Amino acid sequence: MAQIEAPADDAPPHLEHREVLIILTGLMLGMLLAALDQTIVATALPTIVGELGGLSHLSWVVTAYILAATVSTPLYGKCGDLYGRKIVFQFAICVFLFGSALSGISQNLDQLIAFRAVQGLGAGGLMVGAQSIIAEIVSPRERGRYQGYFGAMFGVASIAGPLIGGFFTDHLSWRWVFYVNLPLGALALVVVATRVHLHRTHNRVVIDWLGAATLSVGITALVLVTTWGGTQYDWTSPVILGLIALTVVAMAMFIRIEHGAREPIIPLRLFRNSVFSLANAVGFVVGFAMFGAIVFLPLFLQVVNGDSATGSGLQLIPLIVGLLITAIGSGVMISRWGRYKPFPVAGTAVMAVGMLLLSTMDRTTSSLAAALYMLVLGLGLGMVMQVLVLAVQNAVQISDLGVATSSASFFRSIGGSIGVSIFGAIFSTNLITNLGRDLPARAAATAGLIGGTAQVNPAALKLLPPAVHSAYIDAFTTSLHATFRAAVPCALVGFALTLFLREIPLRRTTAASAPSEPGG
Repeated sequence: MAQIEAPADDAPPHLEHREVLIILTGLMLGMLLAALDQTIVATALPTIVGELGGLSHLSWVVTAYILAATVSTPLYGKCGDLYGRKIVFQFAICVFLFGSALSGISQNLDQLIAFRAVQGLGAGGLMVGAQSIIAEIVSPRERGRYQGYFGAMFGVASIAGPLIGGFFTDHLSWRWVFYVNLPLGALALVVVATRVHLHRTHNRVVIDWLGAATLSVGITALVLVTTWGGTQYDWTSPVILGLIALTVVAMAMFIRIEHGAREPIIPLRLFRNSVFSLANAVGFVVGFAMFGAIVFLPLFLQVVNGDSATGSGLQLIPLIVGLLITAIGSGVMISRWGRYKPFPVAGTAVMAVGMLLLSTMDRTTSSLAAALYMLVLGLGLGMVMQVLVLAVQNAVQISDLGVATSSASFFRSIGGSIGVSIFGAIFSTNLITNLGRDLPARAAATAGLIGGTAQVNPAALKLLPPAVHSAYIDAFTTSLHATFRAAVPCALVGFALTLFLREIPLRRTTAASAPSEPGG
C-alpha cells in the first residue's frame, strides 16, 4: 500500500512507478464514471425521447448533467485545496452513485433531467479530484504520461459511452445506462479508500458559498439562454431578455464577491497568468466543439444510415482509436521532451479538419469514409484535452493546484454545456424549417414530424411511406450539416488561441512555484 505524505519544500514524494499505477487505477475509475455519463445516453436518447417525450427535450438530458458538473467543479477544487483531496473525491463518488440510482428509476422526462443533474453534481468532483490528486504526487515533467492516460480514459469513455449506451438500450433497457454505474462506483470507492493516502489538511476556513451561488446562477441562466433562445422562446421575448439580464447581473456580482472573498472559489489573480487564461479559453472552445459532435453523431448514424443503437456506437470506434493514439502518444512525448505547446496547436487544427469532413456526410457516404472522418477528429482531440490541464497545473503554485485544475475542467464543461445547447438549437430549428419546406404540410403533420416537438424516433421513421421517409432523411441530413459546420469555426478559434499560448518548461518537482508574469 502506498503511503503518501505532503511533499516538503520542493522534494517529490518517493513513489515507485508501480505504486503510482495502483493509485492511478482508483483515480481513473472515478474519472471513467464522470466521462462515461457525459455521452452514454447519446445512443439511448432516441429511445428515451420516443418513450418519454419529444425532441425539444433531447438536449436537456445531456445539458442538465454537464451543467451541474460545471457549476459544482470550482467548489470541489477549492474544497480539495482546503480540506484534502481524497475525502472530497470520495464524497463526489457517493453523490454520483445516488444520482445514478435515481436516474435509473425515473418515470418521466422531468424526473430523468432532475436526477441527471444530481449525477452531474457528483461528476464535477470526480474529474477535478482525479487530476488534482495525481498532480499532488507526480511532478509536471513526469506527469505528462499519466495525464496521457487520463486523456485517453476521458476521451475513450466519452466516445465509448454511446456504444455502451446503445448495447444496453438494444439488449436490456435504457435504464441500465445508469445502473451500470453502481458496481463501477462501488469498486472505485474501495480502491480509493484502501490505496490512496494523502496528507489531509484541517484548515478552519469559510467557504465562499455566496460566490459559488452567484456563479451557479449566472452559468445556469446563460445555458438557458442558449437552450431556449430562438426555439422555445423568441430572442426578444421577456424570458430570454430576463435571462440575459440575470446572467450579466449574477456574473458581475460574482466578480465583485471574488475580489473581497477570503477564500475565493476562483481567485481572479489567476487570470493575470497568461497560460492560465489562454489554456482555459482553448478548453472552452474544445468542449464546445467536442460535445456538440459526439451528441449528434449517433443520431446521424441511426436516423440517416438506419443503424441500431449498438451499431451506431460501434461505428464510433475509429474516433476512439484516433484519440487513444494521440492522447497516450502526446503524453509520452511530453514527458520525454518537456514541451507541450506543439500538441494543442496541431490538435485544434486537426479538429477543425475533422469537423469539416463530418459536415459533408450524407446517406451516400461510405462506412470507410465516415470512419476516416471520425479518426481525424479523434486524432485532434487526443492532442488537446489533458495537455491543457497539464499546462495550467504547471503554471500555478501548489496552493492553487485544485482551483487551477477545476478551472480547466470548468471552462471545458461550460463550453460543452453551451455547445450542446446551441448545436441542439441549430439542429432543431433547421430540422423544423427543412421539414416544412420539403414535406407537404398534411403529410408532415400526419407523420408527427413537425410542430412543437419534431420527434426523432428511428423505429417510427421506418414505418413512414417511402416518399415521406426519403424527404425526412434529406431534411435531417441538411440540418446536421449545419450543425457540424458550426463547429468548424469554433475549432479554428481554438487553433488561433493556441498560437499565443506561452510555454513554461515543465518542472521535475511536485511543489509548483508560480511563474512570475509581469503584466500578465
